[in-house]
Amino acid sequence: MTAEPAPVPSFAALHHRPGEPLLLPNAWDHATAAALAARGFPAIGTTSLAVAAAVGRPDGEGATREHTVRLALTLGSGPYLLSVDAEDGFSDDPDEVAGLARELWAAGAVGVNLEDGLGPADRHAAKIAAVKAAVPDLFVNARTDTHWSGDGDERETLRRLDAYQEAGADGVFVPGVTDPERIAALVRRTAVPLNVLYSPTGPPLGHLAALGVRRVSLGSLLYRRALGAALDAVTDIAAPTPMSARWRAASGRAGRRVARDGVGRRVSGRRPVPGASGRG
Repeated sequence: MTAEPAPVPSFAALHHRPGEPLLLPNAWDHATAAALAARGFPAIGTTSLAVAAAVGRPDGEGATREHTVRLALTLGSGPYLLSVDAEDGFSDDPDEVAGLARELWAAGAVGVNLEDGLGPADRHAAKIAAVKAAVPDLFVNARTDTHWSGDGDERETLRRLDAYQEAGADGVFVPGVTDPERIAALVRRTAVPLNVLYSPTGPPLGHLAALGVRRVSLGSLLYRRALGAALDAVTDIAAPTPMSARWRAASGRAGRRVARDGVGRRVSGRRPVPGASGRG
């Protein structure tokens, strides 16, 4: 008798696994989302910085609403749960932000990230409330930028997080906080899952899990790493060094082994680690 496949957890449920935070990698097009899904990630976010960079627009200035919706339409039917980085909702009008939420939900998104940009907390809370009234099942991750672009004042951070939780936020996001003691204090003071931004210089994923963090986003890190790798590759081609020549020779040998052993088989005994770890 064929066993029934295990049910796919809801997006909200992925935030409520003690000791196992949701590691959310961020895609910027169909190819990156498909590659991440193929690595087994059950949920994928978008990154506003990369979406803006791809169309030559500034990030965080409300210039990419149509591009964000278009990307959601492209990714919304994928084999993963999609959360959309929507900057501040691309409007100061809560009703307009609620309209955006309806569009994203219709496109297949199950979550949205809304940042306050250090604007008035009551205005951001009104946006959150409007979105939850319009699309109750959409997971709203309410971001405050007190640590990202502010001075990290603890009382102001908590004041904003309290307001956003009262407005109905399903999760709260404090990018830029990396100190373990401050992260632990935020976990103790929040009633909903805490999301932090992974930093290569901050606590590793296992430490964040032990602190009680429930979601770890990669933001624009994958995009920036991919862009850096492309520049390194073209630089090596244009002006090869002895080291790059040895690397290409080693890569060629590895490629021949993969071709001989079969595509997708691990060449070494090490299991590839998904993700690594930014604005947006």
